[in-house]
Amino acid sequence: MKIVLTIIRWIVGLLFIFSGLIKANDPLGLSYKMLEFFEAWGFHFLDNYTLSFSVAMNACEVLAGVAIIIGWRIKFFSWFLLLLISFFTFLTAYVLFSGKIKECGCFGDCIPLSGSNTFIKDLLLFLLILLIFFNTQKIRPIVSSKISFGILALTIMATISVQFYVLKHLPFFDCLPYKKGNNILNEMKAPAGSVPDSFAIHFRYKKNNRVIEFDQAHFPNDFDSSYEYVDRLDQLIRKGNATPAIPDFSLRTFAGIDTTLFILHQNKKYILLFARDFSNINDWKKDFEEILTVATTKSIPVYLITADADNGNKLFNNIPVFKCDATVIKTAARVNPTYFMMQEAAVLNKFGYTDSRLLLQEIANVK
Repeated sequence: MKIVLTIIRWIVGLLFIFSGLIKANDPLGLSYKMLEFFEAWGFHFLDNYTLSFSVAMNACEVLAGVAIIIGWRIKFFSWFLLLLISFFTFLTAYVLFSGKIKECGCFGDCIPLSGSNTFIKDLLLFLLILLIFFNTQKIRPIVSSKISFGILALTIMATISVQFYVLKHLPFFDCLPYKKGNNILNEMKAPAGSVPDSFAIHFRYKKNNRVIEFDQAHFPNDFDSSYEYVDRLDQLIRKGNATPAIPDFSLRTFAGIDTTLFILHQNKKYILLFARDFSNINDWKKDFEEILTVATTKSIPVYLITADADNGNKLFNNIPVFKCDATVIKTAARVNPTYFMMQEAAVLNKFGYTDSRLLLQEIANVK
């Protein structure tokens, strides 16, 4: 039984460590997912705390995973794991049965799982944790208390440090469709071999003061101009999978003109600066002005992409400013702001504003 318990502890521990670390790679992603849940539940008073909750949850997952493997304070951490998995199972059940949220984000954007797969995974984990919970008396720590405490202290510090680093720079592993190497226009297309939604179209017409309803395959034999159109209903009969990875990317001028294709079809290098807002402009404006100067000497256009076009035009009247949806910018640029080095629609590189020196080096190497 001890061998079985040891195997179970390693399975559970490694899964929690992996889950925590993959989300720690992108804590903003988890915080945005929390906002979806709070929106669905009406918990708007918690909106300002989602990032703190995200950082803490990721650290707790990794901590619990390490603790259950080394067996330190097993009773406490078995309770802790049971509470965590109960909470996660509730969330995945809500995702699966409510239909209000597409995915729970249990493994972040790097490993998207369907609601049913995530729910089954959590049920299996729940059973494994119950086995640990009811057999804690048979589990002994594998190292001394001092070493265990040291390992867990390093674990919590490392997990939190990693998250603060990626919040200032960018995720180590970019799993989003705007990642380095991707072509934005290609990501805006439906996947090859995908199936579009299938609809049954029902028409309603009026004739002789009577409303007649029929589908596109059964028009009345006497259909003519005497039939007065009322409305039509498009009924979804089969859900397809033809949703592109990037469904809503659009760049518009201050006057509302769509310039997306014009910008992305440029056959030369150019820079897109994605700035969701300008709340921290004092942290990056000076570096941006230097980048703009150097880029101009290399004939590299620089464009500002923002959800706050009014302030963008006031602050930067020497470069083109384009409007973009805030949700799109949050997906494309996890750090506010983020620089994209582009060639046509291809993302050559990405830099958070704290890595502007790296961008300057790249610009200097352009011939």
